[in-house]
Order: sequence, then C-alpha cells, then structure tokens
Amino acid sequence: MNEKISADTPEQTEFRAYCREWVSNNRPGPPPAEHMSKTQAGVRSQAMMDYQVAWQKSAYEAGLVACDFPKEYGGGGRTDCQRIANEEMQRVGTPLLPNNIALGMGAATIMTHGSEELKKRFMPKMFSCEEIWCQGFSEPNSGSDVANAQTFAEKKGDNWVINGQKIWTSIAEFADWMILLCRTDRSHKHKGLTYFVVPIKENLGGSVEVRPLIKMTGEAGFNEVFFKDLTISDKYRLDEVGKGWSVAMTTLMYERGAGPLVSPSAGVRPASDAADRAVSELPIIRLAKKSVRCGKTAADDPVIRDRIVQLIIRRSGFSQTSRRAGVKGLLDHPMRIPMQSKLVNSEIQQDLTALAVEIEGISSTLYTADKNAPDGGTWPYQYLSSYGGTIAAGTSEIQRNQLGERVLGMPKSK
Repeated sequence: MNEKISADTPEQTEFRAYCREWVSNNRPGPPPAEHMSKTQAGVRSQAMMDYQVAWQKSAYEAGLVACDFPKEYGGGGRTDCQRIANEEMQRVGTPLLPNNIALGMGAATIMTHGSEELKKRFMPKMFSCEEIWCQGFSEPNSGSDVANAQTFAEKKGDNWVINGQKIWTSIAEFADWMILLCRTDRSHKHKGLTYFVVPIKENLGGSVEVRPLIKMTGEAGFNEVFFKDLTISDKYRLDEVGKGWSVAMTTLMYERGAGPLVSPSAGVRPASDAADRAVSELPIIRLAKKSVRCGKTAADDPVIRDRIVQLIIRRSGFSQTSRRAGVKGLLDHPMRIPMQSKLVNSEIQQDLTALAVEIEGISSTLYTADKNAPDGGTWPYQYLSSYGGTIAAGTSEIQRNQLGERVLGMPKSK
C-alpha cells in the first residue's frame, strides 16, 4: 500500500516512494548462522559485522544513509528525509546499520565542531561504513557524571599524549576510530575537558588495549579501553582546548534523540507503518496468541490484551510526538521532544519485553541456544538487553533531571 503520509512534503513523498521500492527490491541475504542481535552492542563476530557493514554500504550508495547531510561531506543534501529512510527500513525489518555511533553522534559532532579538513576526511567514510567508530565517554568512576572524566591528554609540541581508561565502549573491538573526551586541565571540572577523535585499530596491541566485558546476555559487545601514551596530532582535536564539555553536549544531544537513528523495534513498529501492517500481525500479539496458559492462550486474557493495547498506544503516541519535533515554531522549547526520545523509547522497550517474558511464562527461561525457545529466545534476550537502554547515554533518572531543569525550568536537584 503506497499511501501518502499527510505530513510529508512533495520531496519527502517522492523520496518515501523511492525508499519503499528500493528496500522491497534490495533485501539483504540471510545473515551468518548465529543469533541475530537486536542491538549493535550484541554483535558477536566479525562475520556478523561484515554482513552489517555490507548492508550499510549498500543502503548508503542507494541514498538511504546520511540523507540530510551536505553533499560536499558525503551526504545526500536532502531536508528531513533521514527519518523517512529509517521508517521504510524499519517497516521491512532490515539489519542494523553497524556504524550507528558515527551516524547518530560522531558525524553531527564533527559537522558542528570539526575543521573543514576533518569533515572531508571522516564524514564520507562514516556514512559508507568504510571506517567504524566507537564512543569514549564513560569511565569506571564517571558514568552518568561525564564531566568527571579523568583520562588525561597532555600537550607535547604539536601532539597530545593520552593516558587513561574508558568503559562500556560498544563495538570497540571492531572500531577504527573513537570520539574521545579527555581531561586537559585538572584545576577545572567542565572547563578542563577537551574533545578528540583518535585512531583505535591501528594502535591495538601497542598504546591501545581493548578488553571485552561479558553482559548478562552472554555477549561481549561492551568493552574496556586502555590508553598508554597514545600520541595523536593536534589536528584531531575538535573545537578549542577546554571546550570539550560543550562539544560533548552536542554528542549527547544527538545520542539522546536530537537526530534520527535506525533502531528497529522488537515488537511494536512505528506509527507510520500502521496502515501497512494489520495490528494482529504485531510480534507481541502473535506471541500472545500462541502462548498457552490454563488451557487458553494469553491473548484470551483480557488483562494481557489491555496491557498490549496500552503499549501500542504509547508507541504510537511516541512516534507521532516525534514527528512534531520537525515542525518549526510548534514547540515552546526546541529540545523538549528530542530530550524525551531516549527516555521514553527505552522505557517502552523495557515494558514491552517484560510483558513478553510474562506472556511466555516458564518458557521464558529457554534462551537463544535452545531450539524449543519461543521466537528463538528473542524476548528474554531483548528484556535483558533493555536495561542497557535505560542506562546508556544517561540513566532515566539523569534524563528526568535534565528535562526538569532545562525544559521545565525547575531548580537543580541536589
């Protein structure tokens, strides 16, 4: 069904039709014979990474990646079209784009704070997935308190020498480059930070060490990264020395929802897909219909039905509210909806997967390697993974504090 979405401009309507046709005719082949992760931090092997890299390269060459970035930096030069490409890829369930840190944070940060040389050097390869990026913000003693970073960069001539440790670094084992927040002055907390882009892969085994951290899902998508006398050129600094906090705020703004990211939902698809897909086909409803309890299916339970409908309403409302963020002049605060996005979406996902585990009952104890696990063990896996979503990029508690202080104007919490 090729309905026109009323909120789309003529350019966007034409682009949507193109995206829909392209993804329908260019579905990727089967993935490697292993569990297909629903999160980038769950990629288990080089084979899976290669599979996803090939998909991003194909989507980029077709114009479905970096749609809204300027053409001179490798983008598509369009206006508010990335969300459309994302929706159409989500609609058919394409693989994740593996360079999500570059696409969702790094490119926007370099575009805002980087030199012309860095923009032209890095952005096209971010989009094409020729170079993979990771993020170096959190440390063992500074998680949500990003400004407490202690990894130190010392200026020596035209270079910087970096020593310290980062943690919870997604896909660092595959990364070529890292966006890195360092302390360059110990006498100031916020004003003592400087932001760099640093080479990872070429320094592995020398001045950079990556150690995997095993999650409760059994995967090692998070890592510790250690720097010992890593020397980089001053040209890899973003913005001025001591301005790292403001650069980091740009990164976090996009990480928390200011820019569109492809992030397929496990069970409730975006509202723009509602006209294409009958509600009865939603994965969690299919699960409820086949999960038997006390001689009936979970779908026969009116309480379960009501909870599923409430989740669908929340997800639909979230999707429609997100669309309002692109309407100029509609909002009293330009960051009100973007700052809500990460908080609301991560909690919907956690509630959705928690309900799915409840629907499965004792079968939810069967994990991904068990051939008898419903839906291949996807739901308990997604539920365990959902806790990372409510912690990463600032915990839900931190997000609520920021919404209260920066949007509602409430006094700072103690």
